Amino acid sequence: MYDHIIPPFTRSLKAMQAILAKAEAHCAAKKIDPAVMTSARIAPDMLPFTRQIMIATDNAKGAAARLAGVDVTPFEDTETTFAELTARLQKTIDLLATFKPEQYKDAAARTIIIKTRAADLTFPGAVYLSSYAVPNIYFHLTTAYDILRHNGVEIGKADFLGA
Repeated sequence: MYDHIIPPFTRSLKAMQAILAKAEAHCAAKKIDPAVMTSARIAPDMLPFTRQIMIATDNAKGAAARLAGVDVTPFEDTETTFAELTARLQKTIDLLATFKPEQYKDAAARTIIIKTRAADLTFPGAVYLSSYAVPNIYFHLTTAYDILRHNGVEIGKADFLGA
């Protein structure tokens, strides 16, 4: 389970850091207030760019912790700038680096309970990872990518996939 959690999440978060650097450079080159980009959304009823990054990192660190059987480290959710969002991504990457493969020995069978506004969702660990955590992380990373791309940042599939 470790190999399905820590390396791919880390790679994707690092790729998003590089995308944020391109977005910041795009704003500087085009003389766009970065706050316009960080507050952008695809549709009026969708969350803005900043929240997409926050939720993606929350899902990454949450999945890593829950499947390792430890408490989820809370973050404040106060980031508004590219620099602050990049730091949040790094904080998440650093946190993921603290997990060890042996923590995931029984992760596939571990019962995971997610509390939502509508109900408590209960999953075996393997189902939680494949059917809930991974889709959520990539939904929010993709939405963040799409917001930037829609607003003219020159990024492509290779940027999303990372090095």
